[in-house]
Amino acid sequence: MRAPETDASPHLPATKTRFPPSRGLVPALLGGLLGNALQLQQAALLPADDYLLGLLTGLLLLGLSLRVPRPAWRRGLIGAAFVVLAFSSTGWRAQMFGGRALAPELEGRDLAVTGVVAAMPQHFEGGVRFRLDLESASLGGRPLRLPDRLELGWYAGVYARGDGAGESPGELQRLPAPLRAGERWQMTVRLKAPHGGLNPHGFDYELWQWEQGVQATGYVRAGPRDPAPVLLAQTWRHPVQWARGQVRDRIGLRLAGSDAGGLIAALVVGDQAAIERSDWDVFRATGVAHLMSISGLHITMFAWAAALLLGWLWRRSAWLCLRLPAPTAALMGGIAMATAYALFSGWGVPAQRTVLMLATVGALRLLGVRWPWPQVWLLACAVVVAVDPWALLQAGFWLSFVAVGVLFATDAGVPQASRPGFRARVLVLLREQWVITLALTPLSLLLFGQVSLVGLLANALAIPWVTLVVTPLAMLGVLVPALWDLAAGAVGLMTQLLRGLAQWPWASVSLAQAPWWAGAAGVLGGLVLALRLPWSLRLGGVPLLLPVLFWQPPPIPAGEFSLLAADVGQGNAVLVRTARHALLYDAGPMYSRESDAGHRVLVPLLRALGVRLDTLVLSHRDSDHTGGAMAILQMQPQAGLLSSIEPDHALQALRPVTRCTAGQRWRWDGVDFEVLHPQAGDYAGARKPNALSCTLRISSGAQTALLAGDIEQAQEAKLVARAQEGAAGPGQLPDGLRADVLLVPHHGSKTSSSEAFLAAVRPRFAIVQAGYRNRFGHPAGAVLVRYDVHQITLIDTPRCGAASWLSWEPDEVQCARTVQKRYWHHVVP
Repeated sequence: MRAPETDASPHLPATKTRFPPSRGLVPALLGGLLGNALQLQQAALLPADDYLLGLLTGLLLLGLSLRVPRPAWRRGLIGAAFVVLAFSSTGWRAQMFGGRALAPELEGRDLAVTGVVAAMPQHFEGGVRFRLDLESASLGGRPLRLPDRLELGWYAGVYARGDGAGESPGELQRLPAPLRAGERWQMTVRLKAPHGGLNPHGFDYELWQWEQGVQATGYVRAGPRDPAPVLLAQTWRHPVQWARGQVRDRIGLRLAGSDAGGLIAALVVGDQAAIERSDWDVFRATGVAHLMSISGLHITMFAWAAALLLGWLWRRSAWLCLRLPAPTAALMGGIAMATAYALFSGWGVPAQRTVLMLATVGALRLLGVRWPWPQVWLLACAVVVAVDPWALLQAGFWLSFVAVGVLFATDAGVPQASRPGFRARVLVLLREQWVITLALTPLSLLLFGQVSLVGLLANALAIPWVTLVVTPLAMLGVLVPALWDLAAGAVGLMTQLLRGLAQWPWASVSLAQAPWWAGAAGVLGGLVLALRLPWSLRLGGVPLLLPVLFWQPPPIPAGEFSLLAADVGQGNAVLVRTARHALLYDAGPMYSRESDAGHRVLVPLLRALGVRLDTLVLSHRDSDHTGGAMAILQMQPQAGLLSSIEPDHALQALRPVTRCTAGQRWRWDGVDFEVLHPQAGDYAGARKPNALSCTLRISSGAQTALLAGDIEQAQEAKLVARAQEGAAGPGQLPDGLRADVLLVPHHGSKTSSSEAFLAAVRPRFAIVQAGYRNRFGHPAGAVLVRYDVHQITLIDTPRCGAASWLSWEPDEVQCARTVQKRYWHHVVP
């Protein structure tokens, strides 16, 4: 059994030849890793000439090291040289790639493009997504230069811009064609730079697109007034991707009525999107998610099985053995078959990493090299990072290499000759899984803020079942489709068991995500506990585990509160925290049937911050405010629900809803909360959900925030009028609405943010939660002018990312795009 996400196995054929590594090798490898790590911390890239100068400096240092007599100085110079070389080479590569980015003036324009579908298209309920390798592009008949690879969506139904100034209403799009990899198409598209939400502890979408080589995303224009997309030819480019698509379609037809079809497709062709979200939740809760896609474990096991089979066949021929020894042929064949499997699975980043690791270690074996395990491990790391420096920022990289390193260090992967037999092998495999679980638990808490307590049992059962039963049947089904039925049955048995484990109390535990040093100490502590040492020494690892297990974010002072406006795209989600309580105002949008802001942004954010919600406020029923509510309520069963949603809304079945009504007040830790709108009588006559938006005022006495939902000018006028009625005297400003921070009503729509309302609120900061280049044109230009006239600092999430404000530090709004800034992040013009 192996660890989650392990990309290579220490079980490799040994040779009797020993060729010790050069004394300069370790400093060179460490220097290369350090140089790449430092370059990835750059907020902005240097000019290309500076990186070329750095390469020259690194070469000079390397040459100087050859003339230094003292070994210690020589090793130091070699290490410094490789730090500079790695930093400069990665920076130069990034500069060359970034130089091909989409020009800002081309965003949102109708562009005619011709290109070839480069990957297996991904179908969803609203259309199809695909990648296009560009061949030519033009604007108004004039050729232009675009990025080489585009990520496009072809949507069905109504899809167009909405209420922006001068924008047309939605148009019915032509239904997407059945796209295939390798097809050459001519179509009209609208593009924008890759832009995703940026939140504390969140997924970095822009880094992911950078690694995929995508520098522009967009959608096909297929309305009645647009030129129809035209299929020009079926080329023989991307034949592997074409074959993957054919196999996936065959699996879909064969298992159309089975819940296991998506998992079978994921194991055979790497189509993880085919797995249902509810199944992913079970797999994560039980710690077996790494098994449900083409991971390093699958590729390594495939290489091992292929090597065994090829070696057995090779030994059947004396002629072949005389020309190439069977162990060598088996090793080379296993790596070749693993490469073929990785290509067929989509050649994703984890698959590439696995092949590089196997090839590196295999090359040492073929050369007759037998180094100590730390040098072998370090060389594999350095090779992977040299090819893909940005792998250092991926959780899978650290899980893979830490797992393999722990197995090497504890000697758990070496079969014990003194204990032959099946029982001994099972005990060795169980110990391996125990060692990996112990060592990776702190790392999992650091990376994900969650660990499965049933993971050891679930993996002990699922790893052999998936590896030895499900995956072989799924792969052989390509040749004999009837085997897919057997594979589906095997998957059904496994998922029933996993669902039962996931329902156990405390099946998984979520803790606040600790800083990196606490995770590193925890991994070291787990390693010490796993080493074959006397227990008196092993227990020394326990104190090292404490920081990652008991880490808590800095506390909020009594009588104060914090706001965190999450970057959820076109929707609202604001986390309000006091010293001992927390409230979430709105739950962000629903992106698609399979995806929403709850699962993708808010649940991971709450988990990472260690937040236990007391109340979820849903301002009104619109899906850009309630889209993630289901996921949040399932994660936070203790949270109350305050909303204006109707009695027959689906969420009413999940949690009793308290209707929000003006005048509701409560006090948490010295901070006052008050609902200002709607009034009880508004529910009877409201025609639009926006008119019933729960408006919440939060005050510490010295500082105040106003969360306005989607109220429009009519509701703003009512709030101003009621505040004026309660003012101290005639003609005085309505201090009842005065706030330091305002959540801009209706995302900055032209129907909100009236002059009178802004004059009444007089905020210092106004936060707009909206999607980048959203189809509604939010915030509207006229609204921006009004905020500027009133000298209100406007902060929008496309430029800021998640926006954080503290009532005890009221002079600053902290932006995630400033704090977490890296050179691959999109800068909004």
